[in-house]
Amino acid sequence: MARKTLTPREDREVFVLPLEVRPEHIDANGHVNNVVYVGWLQDAGTAHWNARFDAAARAKWSWVATRHEIDYLRGIAPGAQGVVARTWVGEPQGPRFNRYVRIEDAEGRVCAQGVTEWVLVDAGTLRPQRIPPEMLGVFEAPISAD
Repeated sequence: MARKTLTPREDREVFVLPLEVRPEHIDANGHVNNVVYVGWLQDAGTAHWNARFDAAARAKWSWVATRHEIDYLRGIAPGAQGVVARTWVGEPQGPRFNRYVRIEDAEGRVCAQGVTEWVLVDAGTLRPQRIPPEMLGVFEAPISAD
């Protein structure tokens, strides 16, 4: 069954993270192992968070992944260049955000896509915290000046 390609909402920033395909990522079937994709989903979310929030915010807040869902659509071969993760967030639900990620090859073809449910926690207590409205604003797409 064909999966619908994840498409970012127009009001969300799309963060792009270049990915490196290493020899140890390749499995017995000759392509990137499924477990590597889970790591890439986490890496994309973490990189986006770290790029948009300063050290003080990162010391106050942390994120815990509670669920991953991945569709594998096209294998990535050994030595592939130009592979990227494109990620954006969905609508906050209390302390939860769904984060969407597309893994694309150098030609822009979607090789895998996934959704991770992240929960915002107080970094000191690790207790879930409602996502503050000002935090969502950081993940919004810039308004174009047309």
